Amino acid sequence: MRVLVVGSGGREHALVWKILSSPKVTKVYCAPGNGGTATIAENVPIAVDQLDALAAFALTQKIDLTIVGPEFPLTLGIVNCFEDRGLSIVGPSREAARLEGSKIFAKEFMSRHQIPTAAYVACSSAEEALAAIQCSDFGYPLVIKADGLAAGKGVVMVKSQLEAEATVREMMEDRILGKAGERLLLEECLRGEEASFLVFSDGEHILSMEPSQDHKTVFDHDQGPNTGGMGAYSTDQILSAQQHEEIIDTIVRPTIRGMAAERTPFQGILYVGLMLTQQGVKVLEFNVRMGDPETQPVLFRLENDLVEVFQGICGKTLNLITLLWDPACSVCVVLTAGGYPGRFQKGQLIEGLAEAEAIEDVKVFHAGTVLRGGQVMTCGGRVLGVTAKSADLPSAIDRVYQAVQKVKFQHMHYRTDIGSKGLKEGTVETPKIH
Repeated sequence: MRVLVVGSGGREHALVWKILSSPKVTKVYCAPGNGGTATIAENVPIAVDQLDALAAFALTQKIDLTIVGPEFPLTLGIVNCFEDRGLSIVGPSREAARLEGSKIFAKEFMSRHQIPTAAYVACSSAEEALAAIQCSDFGYPLVIKADGLAAGKGVVMVKSQLEAEATVREMMEDRILGKAGERLLLEECLRGEEASFLVFSDGEHILSMEPSQDHKTVFDHDQGPNTGGMGAYSTDQILSAQQHEEIIDTIVRPTIRGMAAERTPFQGILYVGLMLTQQGVKVLEFNVRMGDPETQPVLFRLENDLVEVFQGICGKTLNLITLLWDPACSVCVVLTAGGYPGRFQKGQLIEGLAEAEAIEDVKVFHAGTVLRGGQVMTCGGRVLGVTAKSADLPSAIDRVYQAVQKVKFQHMHYRTDIGSKGLKEGTVETPKIH
């Protein structure tokens, strides 16, 4: 088989790495890829939003299967584009991708299908939002979410009415997020512990992945601004058996059935961002693709041939597959350029990659990297995802940070507490947003 992976982040490097382990695969391309994918696959200089060019490449190269990593091409309709040309592709249609592309659509969908989530008010103008703030009974902190895709910058937790009004004006009048902020949500702030729950879906059947937990803010102890993700870990202990059953019965199955009932069947990967509250499990958000960095620790534990799972999605035969998981715990620590998620420098030489990967059960997945003259250089905010696994969480954390210490580039930044929440007993009841 010849496989095309669309995207350029750590998620895509992990997908390429896992796909290459399949005996079914003879060639993997990655468009546009990064410095890591360039060493194990063939990068293709086509941007993720050039749908016609990607489809033409797939036709010319006789690609048997395409996997889409990021959300943007899915919301643009890459699946529709490929399927119109008879090409096999994994991902939801443009219509189904609205679950991530529009937070208001997702909230209204959850309301229609009685899926537990935070209370909200949808606003289409600054005047409407400012009036809603005046009469809101959600209290503070209050969560304000831009309706559209905003590269991880569209969710803000505000602590006062003054801050809420300023945020609304920035999003809706100053347009700091462009079209993403044309509409927004005011949402109650849920309290509890977060978890990421991903499932494969063929539109009818589902296969759930092992749970994981992302770390969104840039600094230790959940401080600082939100990012695309500073690290994640995966263990069987993140969710109890009862919580797992609750998620499947009250969230996942109603979502898949609801999408089918609304004639927009969901085929691909559904990511459910969850808050484990005292009142039960509630949805923070839906994503319509694998998370980044959750993909790295989750795929590190998957023992199945991932290509067979993707074929099951396309063939609507996921019910014939049983997922097998390494019982080990896995941890991914994201290394970023200094200044991220604000302004940061590019073009820094990265050293120590071979030394890090020489440690047993360690893999370094590339994100914002590029190969220049045989050397790996930084070219993005989130640069690398150092990933390790071990028999238990404390030893997995020790191993991943041992590997992190081997890697060096100028102004490198990372959190030192990835996975530490998993070492605590009980739920830490602090307000968090996703």
